[in-house]
Amino acid sequence: MEIEFATQTGEALAAVGRALDAAVADDRSLLSPAQRLAVLGMAVVEAGRLQSLLVSLVGEAEAAEASVVEVGVTTRGWLTDTHRLSPAEASGLVKQAGRLQRFPLLREAALDGEVRPQQASAITRVLDTLPDDFSHAQVAAAEVEMVVQAATFHSVELGRLGRHLLDCIAPEVGEAAEAKRLERELEMARKGRGLTFTDDGHGSTLVKGHLPTADAELLRVQVEAIARHRHRSALEMRDPLASILTPTQRRADALVELARLAALHQDAPAHGGDRPRISVVIDYDSLLSDCVGAGLVERGVGITAEQLRLLACDADILPAVLDGEGVPLDVGRTKRLVPPDLRVALVQRDRGCVFPGCDRPPTHGDAHHIVPWVAGGETSLANCVLVCRHHHNLVEPHPNAPPGSRWEIRLGPDGLPEVLPPTRVDPARAPRRHVRFGTVA
Repeated sequence: MEIEFATQTGEALAAVGRALDAAVADDRSLLSPAQRLAVLGMAVVEAGRLQSLLVSLVGEAEAAEASVVEVGVTTRGWLTDTHRLSPAEASGLVKQAGRLQRFPLLREAALDGEVRPQQASAITRVLDTLPDDFSHAQVAAAEVEMVVQAATFHSVELGRLGRHLLDCIAPEVGEAAEAKRLERELEMARKGRGLTFTDDGHGSTLVKGHLPTADAELLRVQVEAIARHRHRSALEMRDPLASILTPTQRRADALVELARLAALHQDAPAHGGDRPRISVVIDYDSLLSDCVGAGLVERGVGITAEQLRLLACDADILPAVLDGEGVPLDVGRTKRLVPPDLRVALVQRDRGCVFPGCDRPPTHGDAHHIVPWVAGGETSLANCVLVCRHHHNLVEPHPNAPPGSRWEIRLGPDGLPEVLPPTRVDPARAPRRHVRFGTVA
């Protein structure tokens, strides 16, 4: 059913729709760079005005309880059901509308395109933090000041600028009010803190959280400190298959490394930093079921046999994972434990990760078996080296890898570790050593 629009607003929006149809169908292939930027700038301004009008219309509909009268649901519910907005998006619009309705000067500036929607949201948040005992005149003065500043600063800067607003409109109460504001923000941050882990159904987990600023800074400093060291060595970068880590990937790896170090530290006094392990033989489905039951992984999460074995290793179990036919998929071995005295000897000899160019300290090192247990290797100084988690994955043997296609570690004639690059890096596979060991003899 078509609705006859009795107001200019409806007729204008219908005209906007027709104009947008023409703009979408327009051939812009011959526009000059200057023309493209001019059109883009117009689109930014007019899109902002339309968004501000949308927020205003939501506020007006909410105040008139239009959706309750017409269809018996809230404005939020109507936006969700009729226009396929998510509940969060609909709630955000309703809240934004309520705030904007309180500040008529800001609302007018937003509708005129002088203030962007994001700026308007930042300004309303700032104005909402003004002291409750402020007079109407003081609030109006603050609103004027923020609208003026919107001509210079973007939304994030406006949010920060709000901290100095009281110095402009009420300097006599600014310091005391600022202290109260900081206390209120800290209390809200503490109440709102949280951390969630959500499986995305595609092999990843979304980690999302809120922390008070000081606590987040503590975590950020630790993560950044580890991330700065998670670069690829010059030797490794000669490998055309070497991955190039982005800053966000380095921080993600650093957060996992931080958790791993905490887990290691818990057992370090009794076990020299290397967790005791029990070797069991179990098929993949049974191990997965046991890990689900133990809370190590959620039911229905897809995970490979290798990932499952590593997960179980971190839980102090070293399994031999078998498929339904009893064929080994990923095998551990009994007595893989590196005892404290052996770890001390490894630290004294290797002094950190032995991969050339890596500067990870011994506390970040895994005890890697040069000859794997499945191949009969022993837990001994002559068959173990210290490597960081990244290089441990790099040098770990793969049962299906062609000879010479993997990075390898061995001990030289003098008993010191040396690395053999794959043939794609060096056809001769000349051994390399960490600078702390000197050159290969």
